[in-house]
Amino acid sequence: MTAVVQSTADAADILPLPVSDVDAKKAELSKDEANKLFAAKKYDEAVEKYTEAISRNPNVAAYYANRAFSYIKNEYYAAAIRDADKAIELDPTYVKGYYRRAVGQMAMGNLKGAVKDFRSVCKVAPNDADARKKLADCEKELKRRAFEAAVSFDEKKRSAVDLIGDVDSMVVDAKYDGPHLPESGVTLEFVKEMLEYMKQQKKLARKYLYKILLAVKAMFEAQPPIVDVVIPPTGKITVCGDIHGQFYDLLHVFELNGLPSPTNAYLWNGDFVDRGSFSVECVTTLFAFKLLYPDSVFLSRGNHETDDMNKVYGFEGEVKAKYSEAAFKLYSEIFNAVPVGNLINEKILVIHGGLFSRDGVMMDELRTIDRFKQPGNSGLMCELLWSDPQPQLGRSPSKRGVGIQFGPDVTQRFLDDNNLKCIIRSHECKANGYTVDHGGRCITIFSAPNYCDSVGNKGAYIHITPDLELKYNQFEAVPHPPVRSMQYAGAMGQMM
Repeated sequence: MTAVVQSTADAADILPLPVSDVDAKKAELSKDEANKLFAAKKYDEAVEKYTEAISRNPNVAAYYANRAFSYIKNEYYAAAIRDADKAIELDPTYVKGYYRRAVGQMAMGNLKGAVKDFRSVCKVAPNDADARKKLADCEKELKRRAFEAAVSFDEKKRSAVDLIGDVDSMVVDAKYDGPHLPESGVTLEFVKEMLEYMKQQKKLARKYLYKILLAVKAMFEAQPPIVDVVIPPTGKITVCGDIHGQFYDLLHVFELNGLPSPTNAYLWNGDFVDRGSFSVECVTTLFAFKLLYPDSVFLSRGNHETDDMNKVYGFEGEVKAKYSEAAFKLYSEIFNAVPVGNLINEKILVIHGGLFSRDGVMMDELRTIDRFKQPGNSGLMCELLWSDPQPQLGRSPSKRGVGIQFGPDVTQRFLDDNNLKCIIRSHECKANGYTVDHGGRCITIFSAPNYCDSVGNKGAYIHITPDLELKYNQFEAVPHPPVRSMQYAGAMGQMM
């Protein structure tokens, strides 16, 4: 094979570190254990074992590439790119290194970098049909995006409200056999009928969808960035994490925990859409309940309630397939208005991602965030949506490439500064549906069991009582119609 060198040192310049035969053998055993853990979809544990192998023998490109694959499965794309860089540095002919880096580049929106890597694969392995196809797909997507940018450069920005026009004058097809939205607005009877109708994979009439979306848009726009939530004195609130378009699992939560009501409040903590192929049904359900019980149903925006993610991971394609481009634009404008956090009984802050790259952030500052936009790649809103906890003290660069990682001391200072009990966040798939970290002060909740129909994890939700007692509840995935995860994903999402 012809060596390919790409922004890394020549293999001849890389001097292997001295490794004893004993350590080399132990490293192989650790790698074998890691491979088994990976096959069992225990990606966090696989990372630990690959790391163990690397610590014993840092000279093997495959160890880094394998760990990169585990990071990709956990959506830690920046960490995957760093490991792929190291694998390529050790062996510039190692095809999997370029593959791993290309996927990481695609996930982080760097299509030019992905194209460069796939070209390298094709040079090293010219008969690799999969690499040639992925290269062609990446180049095609690059051209498509450049064309879209050129066409839209001078396009006057119009609100989705203008694009949709007069909803009241829309006519519902005579063949429509679903629920009819009363003139007075959403009722419990209508929502129950809507859930049953969508459960049969039928679409709510466009007129009624638009009425729900326009009403909830106005409601969210009137709310502050951080909403103060009071638990009913005789009830509880249930906090759910990511549901990612898994509508039938959302219905299962209602079966287990009851429908929202004035005494059975719910808070959904972001990532309602993408990946799962019933995202329209999920988010429309949440919006309908928000209209029905505005003081008992709460939502926090997640990193997937953003245009860039929706274009890659399926929501945009799903909305366009089921409704229209104007409908997607309306959803996008609503996502810009969804609050970025909720504060329960003045003591528990619920945010999708995590904490910040600097100390001294106060609740008053969070209450002034301008959220009516896409979150960008830096700043408080970005970190609220993207950051993750880490076990070690201090802060570290994000494994995702956006936001930061924050340690227990960072959590402690933020909570002490703001007189809070704990933070509840989501954003990460957990094998048991939840984890309790940082001495019980940073809780992760994830409510999409068997994430992407492949991970095998449990889902969970949290009951919080008026005295702020937390109870964790786990549940398993339920069957859904034969529509695969990522069915509507864009070209990049399909490749990843």
